[in-house]
Amino acid sequence: MPSTVAIARQRDSAGLIRLVKLTALALVLTLAQVTLLAAQDRPESFADLAERVSPAVVNITTTTTVAARLDGAPQLPEGSPFEDFFRDFFDDPNNPGGPNRPQRPRQGQALGSGFVISPDGYLVTNNHVIEGADEIMIEFFSGLELEAELVGTDPATDIALLKVDHSEDLPFVPFGDAEAARVGDWVLAVGNPLGQGFSVSAGIISARGRALQGNYDDYIQTDAAINRGNSGGPLFNMDGEVIGVNTAILSPTGGSIGIGFAMSSNVVTGVVDQLREFGSTRRGWLGVRIQNMTDEMAEAIGLDEARGAMVTEVMDGPSLEAGIVAGDVILEFDGRNVADSNMLVRRVAEAGVGRAVDVVVFRDGAPVTLSVTLGQRELAETASMAAPGAPAPEPEPEPSSYMGLELAPLNDALRVELDLPSGLRGLVVGSVNPDSDAAAKGILPGDLITEANQQPVSSVAELRERAEAARDAGRKSLLVLLRRGGDPRFVALSLEE
Repeated sequence: MPSTVAIARQRDSAGLIRLVKLTALALVLTLAQVTLLAAQDRPESFADLAERVSPAVVNITTTTTVAARLDGAPQLPEGSPFEDFFRDFFDDPNNPGGPNRPQRPRQGQALGSGFVISPDGYLVTNNHVIEGADEIMIEFFSGLELEAELVGTDPATDIALLKVDHSEDLPFVPFGDAEAARVGDWVLAVGNPLGQGFSVSAGIISARGRALQGNYDDYIQTDAAINRGNSGGPLFNMDGEVIGVNTAILSPTGGSIGIGFAMSSNVVTGVVDQLREFGSTRRGWLGVRIQNMTDEMAEAIGLDEARGAMVTEVMDGPSLEAGIVAGDVILEFDGRNVADSNMLVRRVAEAGVGRAVDVVVFRDGAPVTLSVTLGQRELAETASMAAPGAPAPEPEPEPSSYMGLELAPLNDALRVELDLPSGLRGLVVGSVNPDSDAAAKGILPGDLITEANQQPVSSVAELRERAEAARDAGRKSLLVLLRRGGDPRFVALSLEE
């Protein structure tokens, strides 16, 4: 008969076994739940999504009539025994195969992609897909072929709007909010790569807010395979919404290496709405030139951090009327913070023409709110932006060195040499000490300094005064406004000995 101690040990052992089993069961359930969540985050297949969106994606074939180059002789190696014969033959005006022979036009074709955005037949593609085309043919996933009419284009964002007519409603896809997309989200690219027909590729968003070379660039970078022929096709999120228009790839070979770019839907929708209504874009215009802030520039004017866009020049237009001046730093536009100059350009363009918006600028150490009624960029770009000013008294051109720069006041002779307006004043840089901070900041001979510490300067003595005032205020840098080739920019020069 077992003892009381033995019975107690058996009970403890059984309890321990039950505890181990329960713990193992809980672990299995937890792992199963994690696996389920992972499966939900990563789709087992993109087939349902591809099947749903493909009917609205189209292949685009364009035809362009170009003159054949028949006005020259065949290219032969130099010194060829037939060189003189062919030259005489093709240069003979009486020869039917010579320079007077008739030109025969030929047909050039290009391929791309696009997508339908409304049941009545509006389509979006890239401008470079249809640029210069005489005929644009649209092929649908179903095999239906229709000829398209060009509604309007926007070369600045490489977007084009097309229209086809059909007796029935066409399948279409909606735009989504690219701003809501996150780096790492799944995306699907659909199009006509290398003219192979409908094709689907999947990947993730690698980066957002990429700028390539345009003022309005806001590209989504993806590793989904994008090749030639994918241009103009849609980039979908997992809800089947278009969040980008596939536009470009970065590749040393011409094929996909996993670095593709799609113009953000938030840019595209604004462009498409304007093309649909006007046939061209109607972008807002502030009438200023701007540049990005640096840490030194921010310190020089007492701004807490390098943010916003600094105004380098105010043109005759909305900003001048509203009281914006060169040296202001635009921190907010229409109730939204401005991180840099690219962001400001996009937001102004999207804000619309004729709207009165609040602009918050940093001036003299404090924020100032101004109301600006936006103009239209397209009209402003075709007009003269500035009138020559009145002649100013001419200082004597006495070169002097300061802060590693040899400087001379601007006079008539220098204005003619540098092709500058008659009313402009400032200090011309004659030479730059290669060991100076000015050289490190990229200042070059021929540059013109027109402001220091956000005040005009026309003599070296005034420049010294501005520098001493900045030192007295505890600044480590002096902010100067340079002009080079007519383009102004601010540079922060170190005041430390």
